[in-house]
Amino acid sequence: MPGSTQRADAPETGLNAAPKRLRSLLFAPASKPDLLRKMPRSEPDGVALDLEDAVPPDGKVAAREHSRAVGAELAREHPELAVYVRVNPVTTAWFAADVRDGVAPEITGIVVPKLEAPEQLDTVADALAAAGLGHLHVLAGLESALGVERAGELLRPPVAVAYFGAEDYIADLGGVRTPESTEVLYARSRVALAARIADVPAIDQVVTALGAEEHFLADAAVGRSIGYRGKLCIHPAQVALAHRAFSPSPEELDRARRLLAAYDDAVARGEAAIAFEGQMVDEPLARHARAIVAHL
Repeated sequence: MPGSTQRADAPETGLNAAPKRLRSLLFAPASKPDLLRKMPRSEPDGVALDLEDAVPPDGKVAAREHSRAVGAELAREHPELAVYVRVNPVTTAWFAADVRDGVAPEITGIVVPKLEAPEQLDTVADALAAAGLGHLHVLAGLESALGVERAGELLRPPVAVAYFGAEDYIADLGGVRTPESTEVLYARSRVALAARIADVPAIDQVVTALGAEEHFLADAAVGRSIGYRGKLCIHPAQVALAHRAFSPSPEELDRARRLLAAYDDAVARGEAAIAFEGQMVDEPLARHARAIVAHL
């Protein structure tokens, strides 16, 4: 696209590819440049410089300047890091200026929260193109009743990654958040299912309780069990927990490798199913084991 500036590893045409692994996406207010520069210290897979909820209206202009400058700096100095900017929703008065003034061309993509209608994706694509940022992809926030209901329609280019936002979803419903999260299980599962159908990695809901390690790990275990690839993080201490939750344990890897060895031997003998450590194993279970070994 004329006038666009791509990262060195970006393709000549099309969108920047989604990160291969996004077990953690750490957020920090774009209004605090010193804090933004510290984000890589906890070694997250990705960071999001937040222009939305974390920045009050009278701080938006300055935050955009910080976001653009520090975003470029992080992308340049930490090439292994996926760098995003979360802009304000398409329906707000701040969206266009966020894209135009707050996004450096060197970063990975933008986070667009509260997406609800397919035509909003056209607005996003037009705004990116007008800013010379047509190579950036979108990390879509599905966090309202309408957004969850239309998840299948919303997970199309320029969307390459998605997240489920439980707090905004329940606020939209007028419901009540509980530690068990049973009130969002349907919506959480629906987003994960839509993401799988669209072949888009999905990132799981935030845990707002800080210092609650066991609660975070339990919540992340549920997210992983229904297909999420990683976790939204709002504190650096959550990053290591997210990596633990969304990476196979040594025991899982060992069992998966042994299972595959036994299954592959059986297939070579012409057998389609085997008994392995008290479990019947056929191709679907072998496929799951391959995914574990591949760290998917």
